[in-house]
Amino acid sequence: MTRTPTITFRVHALPAEVLDGVRASGADAFGNRAERMTAQGGEPLRCCLRDAEPGQGLLLFGYQPPLPASPYREVGAVFAHAEPCAGPADVTRYPPDWRGRPQVLRAYDARGWIHDATTVHDGQDPEGVIAELLAEPAVVQVHSRNVAWGCYMFRITRA
Repeated sequence: MTRTPTITFRVHALPAEVLDGVRASGADAFGNRAERMTAQGGEPLRCCLRDAEPGQGLLLFGYQPPLPASPYREVGAVFAHAEPCAGPADVTRYPPDWRGRPQVLRAYDARGWIHDATTVHDGQDPEGVIAELLAEPAVVQVHSRNVAWGCYMFRITRA
């Protein structure tokens, strides 16, 4: 019988200083214009780790997740509320709105290189899969990514 290790983890939404900067300047860190949009509903918000409600004001902009300089460092589009929000309700568990949604869990080592433990999960037991990834000593962080679009969702580290 395989036993899933018990590992506590922390889920990281986009940092407040990144969001404040984009909201204030209207541009991402690379100088690209942030697009203002009205939510259709269901857009994954990286500021509070939940899905948007129809009619909410959104920003769509480029974001580079935190990694050391490496060949695997990349920039991708993310959605966030156009105005400040309360942030995630609980950073010690998987985002409830995204439970049941298949995701890629991309594991990274201290160099910022993708680790072999990277996997796709079906969304049914994300905590178990995350615990298995973080049980690998060389894994220092995990990025959750959308399966179809490849977009960055959030970062996970050991608590």
